[in-house]
Amino acid sequence: MNYLKLLYKLYKIKNNTKKTPAQIRELQERKLREILRYSYNHSAYYHEMFEKAGINQENIADTPLSLFPTIDKAQLLKNFDTIVTVSDLKQEELRHFDLKEKTDRRPFKGKYHVVHSSGSTGKPGYFIYDESAWNMMLLGIIRAALWNMSMPQILKLLLKGTRIVYIAATDGRYGGAMAVGDGIDGIHAHSLYLDIKTPLVEWIQQIKEFRPNIIIGYPSAVKILGELVEKCDIRLDIFRVISCGEPLGASLRQYLETVFCAEVINFYGASESLALGVESNPKEGMILFDDMNVIEVYKGDMYLTCLYNFAQPLIRYRLTDSLTLQKADQTSTYPFTRAVGLLGRNEDILWFDNGNGNSEFLHPLAIEGFCVEGLKDYQFLQIGKDSFEMLAEVSKTASQSKIKKEILQQMKQILEEKKLSYVQFYVRFVDEILPDIHTGKKRLIVTEAN
Repeated sequence: MNYLKLLYKLYKIKNNTKKTPAQIRELQERKLREILRYSYNHSAYYHEMFEKAGINQENIADTPLSLFPTIDKAQLLKNFDTIVTVSDLKQEELRHFDLKEKTDRRPFKGKYHVVHSSGSTGKPGYFIYDESAWNMMLLGIIRAALWNMSMPQILKLLLKGTRIVYIAATDGRYGGAMAVGDGIDGIHAHSLYLDIKTPLVEWIQQIKEFRPNIIIGYPSAVKILGELVEKCDIRLDIFRVISCGEPLGASLRQYLETVFCAEVINFYGASESLALGVESNPKEGMILFDDMNVIEVYKGDMYLTCLYNFAQPLIRYRLTDSLTLQKADQTSTYPFTRAVGLLGRNEDILWFDNGNGNSEFLHPLAIEGFCVEGLKDYQFLQIGKDSFEMLAEVSKTASQSKIKKEILQQMKQILEEKKLSYVQFYVRFVDEILPDIHTGKKRLIVTEAN
């Protein structure tokens, strides 16, 4: 997409934020019916599954989405070749391409952008975007990155010159790295990619030479850069920090805002749809892009229907994230649905047993709701069926005894509210919480101490 065309389309998609909730619902419904019909007519898998559910050409326009069949990653892996709507895409070819070809942003066969994600069987799953879907997704992530900015402000920023550093796992066909790279190219910005495995001494040298004014990356990785700034190893003038790839807790957000003296934007995406939502104000919650996706929550499970990817339709695809939805009304700042609950994976949950066969869970992100002053980052270590430990990283000037007292006090209240008073909770201070060496992302729960 050329530069002027991208700016025009960005202007158009930004205008959706000014529509009424009713107008957004109408737009979403129109897009939904379009992709449902397309999937029925062009995907052998969906045609068969819809027919089995009693959905056909005559009633597909008015059958509620809740009556359509669901799909998960295991089914996607098993039925990939019949799910896609294009004849020149085969899963084995993609696997060969992913394993044998050099990792870069070049599309498969010159027209399909490939994002890989680990599957439940250990084999990677592939999410494919044709050029049209990829460009639509890029508009979504650029809109999110420049959230709350008017077009004149955006143009002024771009004319001034944007220098973006991206800090994450960059050595594979990860959706974030590929999308951010193409998005940066799209707005003609200068870029620096720092892999999470790169030695810190190289980070310091490269960042000093590059002098970024926008930071994008995993919050656990951006935190490391913040610590370098705090120690005066690096001096930066940052306009905006964009967090992605991991849940962003309130304490870490506050730390990043303070150390960089910049606004922090929390971006929400997944391999299945790289543009899902954005959070600029934690009090508002995550704003979900209803003009690009339909997100449902049913019996605790989250289902995604992507409205712009016609090459590989995902209809009611089950994601493992956990959240609570709140529809927009006339009093809402934006006409989109908000995710007001926790945004974390279901596997990032602590389960406890009271010894009488009764189980209850606690989501680690719940503790971040009270934002303890001086607490920079944390992980949880489950040490028994009725006990867990919090590994806490704090600022060097903070009082550990004060932080410990506040955490214990407030955690006691949380456990009582969850009827988990029998659970033993401990706080242990650590020098640093590092990301997983394999994924580059911080794990909320670890099975053994780092």
